Amino acid sequence: MTYKIERVVECENYLGESPLWDIESGMFYWVDGTGRRKGKDNIFRLNPRSGKVETRSIPDHDIGALALRKDGGLVMAVDDGFYFYDFDSEKLELIHKIEEDQPRTRLNDGKVDRRGRFVAGGMDDQEELDICGLWRLDPDLSVSQIGGGIICTNGPSWSPDDKTFYVTCTFQDIMWAYDYDIETGALSNQREFVSTKDIAGVCDGSTVDAEGCVWTAELVTGEIVRRTPDGIEERRIGMPVKNVTSVMFGGDNLDEIYVTSMARIDHPGAEHHDTFVVETKPQFGAGSVFKVSGLGIQGVPEPRFGG
Repeated sequence: MTYKIERVVECENYLGESPLWDIESGMFYWVDGTGRRKGKDNIFRLNPRSGKVETRSIPDHDIGALALRKDGGLVMAVDDGFYFYDFDSEKLELIHKIEEDQPRTRLNDGKVDRRGRFVAGGMDDQEELDICGLWRLDPDLSVSQIGGGIICTNGPSWSPDDKTFYVTCTFQDIMWAYDYDIETGALSNQREFVSTKDIAGVCDGSTVDAEGCVWTAELVTGEIVRRTPDGIEERRIGMPVKNVTSVMFGGDNLDEIYVTSMARIDHPGAEHHDTFVVETKPQFGAGSVFKVSGLGIQGVPEPRFGG
């Protein structure tokens, strides 16, 4: 099959993450998770029809993930908790602090299930200790811890039938699958879905297509990988940069894949694991947003947060 890879935004994100396609507006959102540490804007919105990119800055916070709200605006997993944010007014509103007793942790990746719950997990900012939890923000704004023992949460996503939840702990080299109760938001039957202990790359952000296959951005190898629901690798697509961070279906027919990446070369956990090669400067094009088209595969719409 012939497919095309193109760079759609040259933005040099320090840590591009949380790609999100809004099926209602046809707009594409993403964040630069720790870009504010380098004085960069950290929230982005692309109009693919015009190519216009709008940026916003929350200079006091790292941003792990964002999602759209049912009644407008964004909900975000920010370093110290859950927040509402309005892209137009730039108003930031705290919902709930998370892990206040763990100063070295921050919320990282997150997504919304098809009952409007926002699930996000933490990461150890030193990329070393499994001290982080997995949290669920319900539409009534109550917060529950539904998992733990995580170093770095990435790639939360659901099967199209809502029966399986996937999430990665990047620095434990594992993606887990759980049984998911869509009525209650509860997890059970944790099991290994993918192990990356014996390969060069590690799993980062993920999404699930309409056929139930899991697409994952793989750090270090610079590939996006499609796996069947039973964990079998079905294909790899090499990207122009090595550190691709997350993936999301978009486009008018949800048949294009948007891919974020990072220009970051300093990794505090490097002394504890050999995941990242030593670099003196970012690879050419690192931190850009890319698009893969012509795959003939469709994604599923991302739900909106119900609160």
